[in-house]
Parts: sequence; structure tokens; C-alpha cells
Amino acid sequence: MGAEPIHLHQSVAHPEAGEESAAFIRADQSALRAEEIKLLRRKLDGVVVFAAGTANVVLQLSWPEVGYGVVESRVESGQVTRHPFKRFRTTIGYIGVALLGSDEMRVAFREAVNGQHRQVRSTPDSPVKYNAFNRDLQLWVASCIHYGLVDAATRMHGPLTSDEEIVLLRASARLGTTLQVPADMWHRTPEEFWAYWEEGLERAQIDERVGDYLRGLLRVDFLPAALAPLGSVLEWLNTGFLPGPVRDQLGLTWTGKDERRHAKLMRILGAVSRPLPHPVRMYPTNAMLWNLELRRRLGRPLV
Repeated sequence: MGAEPIHLHQSVAHPEAGEESAAFIRADQSALRAEEIKLLRRKLDGVVVFAAGTANVVLQLSWPEVGYGVVESRVESGQVTRHPFKRFRTTIGYIGVALLGSDEMRVAFREAVNGQHRQVRSTPDSPVKYNAFNRDLQLWVASCIHYGLVDAATRMHGPLTSDEEIVLLRASARLGTTLQVPADMWHRTPEEFWAYWEEGLERAQIDERVGDYLRGLLRVDFLPAALAPLGSVLEWLNTGFLPGPVRDQLGLTWTGKDERRHAKLMRILGAVSRPLPHPVRMYPTNAMLWNLELRRRLGRPLV
């Protein structure tokens, strides 16, 4: 038997249900949310942003429509090669807002992202048709991030229990609903998610143009020359988080020795991270979330 379908706590009481029923629903939603926050505080590590963040972007862009949506993007202010810190702030901030932010912050961030996404659509000369508002593409992006959360938590802290996997999947629904993905499109069970994931990897197709862009991201080519040694370390760390089929499409070399060293390092990072105070452990995700909240209150652009 599979797991019971998760409940995404977006339900709203019918007017005829009465105040007592509405209060019960709110209490139930609060309890579910508290369960999610408790798990996220135990399983999320800010260092993953550096060790696996670029690998997750590569996964997202492995679908041609997403890849070309970024490679051909006319939104100059959002291009990582030109504005790396700004892109870092908004991308990591998005994850913080989606998973840990208030509903008010999520609405404000969605509206800001929508303004950027309106400019991201294919032209007659594009090799594939794409539109940043496509919910199927956004579902893939959100699913990649959920996969990355599970993968990193497992590598650093050991396998999730079945209950933990259900709770994390429920929390990750906000990665989609913070964009345009309706709650009922999100995966209802871990089994449903993993079936979707395997099909999604089979759909990945990286051509030379997108591949050149992704290999440049992995090498962190946009960093100053003085930081080139750091780029090599980040490239190796992120390559270890890529599934084999995606590494193969990019022509990346990864040996058994690399895998063993990578696995050992991630276990060490997990052991070091677990006892740290939560604000330290969550950095820089929490810092980017605080930055966005401050920008919102000051009326400054969020993206």
C-alpha cells in the first residue's frame, strides 16, 4: 500500500460550516504548519546552497524549455553572469520565502516574480517554445528543488523516515504555490513524486548551447579570476549532486573515488552542522529571507 495522500492545508471552510468549523480548520492548518517548520529546522542546512545549489539549477534547466528560457532571457537584471549577487539573493530568497516566509511575503514575492516572468517567452527563432508562466515547467522547477532538499538531507543526515518524507513533501508544495502552481497539481504522495521524478529525468535533454551555459555555471566562470580555485571546489561539490544521466549529457567525469570522497565530506558537514545554533546553521538562506523582508517593508524591488 502507498502512503496516504498529503493534505496541503490550503482548504477554506464553506460559509455554512460556521465559525466553529472554521476555527477547527485553522487550528488543523496551524498544527500541520508547525510540524513542517519543526522538520525544516532539523533538516535544512545553509551550506547546501553552495555545495548543491548550482547542481539544482542544472537540473531545472535540463528541460529544454526551462534551459532556453534562461539562456535566451531578455531580463538583463536577472542574468547570473552579469549580476551574480542579485541572482543569488533572489534565488536563495525565493526558497526561504517559499518554505519559511509568511503568506504576506509569499504574495509580494509572487507578484514581483510575475513582473520578470512576463518577459520570458520564446520567439519565432527559439529552438523550443516556452513561457515562464507555464505551470508544468514551474512544477518541474519546484520538484527539482524538493528533490535537492531530500537528497542533501539524506547525504548529510541519513535517510528520511516515511513520515518525514511525507511532511517535507507537503512543505515543499509551497515552492510551487509561491509561483503559479496550484496546490492540486502538487504530488500527493512520495511515491507519486518519485514516479514523476524518474519521468522528468528521462525528459531531460541538454543540447550544446544550453550545455555550454550550464558547464560555465558549474565552473562559476563569472567569478573574478582570483577566486578560480574556489570555483574548482564548487564545481566538484555540485557535480557530485547531479544524477548520472545529467552528468553524462554534460560530459562530466565522476569516478567511484569521487563518489566516496563526496559522500564522506557530506557526512562530515552534516555532523558539524547539526549542533550549530539554528540561525548559524541556516545561513545564508535566512539572511536572504531577512533581506527580502526588509526590502519589502522599505518598498524596494524584491527581484
